[in-house]
Amino acid sequence: MSVPRPAAVIVLAAGEGTRMKSATPKVLHELCGRALVDHMLAAARGLAPERLIVVIGHAREQVQAHLAASGPDARPVVQEEQNGTGHAVRCVLEAVGAISGTVLVTYGDTPLLRTETLAELLATHAGEGNAVTVLTAEVPDPAGYGRIVRDASGAVLAIVEDRDATPEQRAIREMNSGVYAFDGLLLADAVKRVSTANAQGEEYLTDVLAILRQDGHRVGAYVAADHVEVEGVNDRVQLSFARRVLNDRLLEAHMRAGVTVVDPATTWVDVGVTIEPDTVLHPGTRLHGRTSIGAGAQVGPDTTLTGTTVGAGAVVRNAVCDGAEIGEGASVGPYAYLRPGAVLARGAKAGTYVELKNARVGEGSKVPHLTYVGDATIGEGSNIGASSVFVNYDGVEKHHTTIGDHVRVGSDNMLIAPVTVGDGAYTAAGSVITNDVPPGSMAVARSRQRNIEGWVTRRRAGTKSADAARAAQAVAEAGGGEPGGPGEAVR
Repeated sequence: MSVPRPAAVIVLAAGEGTRMKSATPKVLHELCGRALVDHMLAAARGLAPERLIVVIGHAREQVQAHLAASGPDARPVVQEEQNGTGHAVRCVLEAVGAISGTVLVTYGDTPLLRTETLAELLATHAGEGNAVTVLTAEVPDPAGYGRIVRDASGAVLAIVEDRDATPEQRAIREMNSGVYAFDGLLLADAVKRVSTANAQGEEYLTDVLAILRQDGHRVGAYVAADHVEVEGVNDRVQLSFARRVLNDRLLEAHMRAGVTVVDPATTWVDVGVTIEPDTVLHPGTRLHGRTSIGAGAQVGPDTTLTGTTVGAGAVVRNAVCDGAEIGEGASVGPYAYLRPGAVLARGAKAGTYVELKNARVGEGSKVPHLTYVGDATIGEGSNIGASSVFVNYDGVEKHHTTIGDHVRVGSDNMLIAPVTVGDGAYTAAGSVITNDVPPGSMAVARSRQRNIEGWVTRRRAGTKSADAARAAQAVAEAGGGEPGGPGEAVR
């Protein structure tokens, strides 16, 4: 199919969207990792238009700032007062002048429209030599939609609104999407002649079709293969529906590319996510932003990854990872939290109830469980004992901890940054490490244990603990053994 490059794509995005009941402009509501308007812009960019124009009005500062951040090619044109779709297009032509060539007009709240469908519309427009070609769809229930009335040759005679339709016209199931391909010069002339003689006192773009037909020009139509594509988003219910449709579309594409999705109903992915073949996504997996998953990785169940890279063959279970890098063959979770700057090298592990922030864990090193590692570098082949804390914050500044290669940090250690534990060193369980540990050394930083004999029976008399202690003492005395364990006895 040869698709002519459009001279311009005009995206109408000036409306308030009152049914969203939101302080956020409707076209900026998020859907699978993109704002609504960005989905339409992505579809339009797929056509390589000479100009990409977005009509803004309500909350224009927010929308314009968003457009500026998303790319320099989308030119905003302000519609000071929202006086209808025809008025919006007229504002564009008054700002940029008449446009020679094909002008495509679409909307910022139709996120399901594909580039392929718009391309078919343009091809039909060019192939039939139409002055205007409207994108239509056959819908199961056309109530509320404008109906497409055709003549015997298939040319479009009129678009009749539901409230104005005869019983015969209401039976028509072909509806108007509001998306059009125009001859740009004919559009520039006709849009000036649109009347405001209607109940709302607004300029409607649909009137341009009647004007062009009255001028003797051909008006055609292209029927979309899937009516869902042309459905707009006007409230939160429709936003949820569009999210489900788009997510299913994305998951289907990933599955056909070799990804196993165990339960599509509970798996959600954004449009910017990339997944290599032989990855398995388990139930409850949510992949956001620019997350990238390597071949053969296992993700989930119940895992949320945002802007995270997962290497080939890695396993990430029951975890939340934001801005993290997980190396090949690494292991995360269950119940781990990797915050921005967390990096696991090849074969490293962040296990159960482990939190990492701005920390690099070297190749083959393990942080198995119940540990916080913040602002740290851990070398290769090291092991961090359970219930350890990298104490990085002094109340004013963050400080760094460095753990060398093949280090063994004992359980329940407090590593008070800034501190360095050298290669091959050990730290004893229960230690508070405040000074550097030389390579190959054993650091012990804890006080000697004291046992205060008889304390419970004297100070907790009448409790079950005291009763148990007396019983154990009696057994020890009857057997001639010592009731206490090793350590310094204090009486």
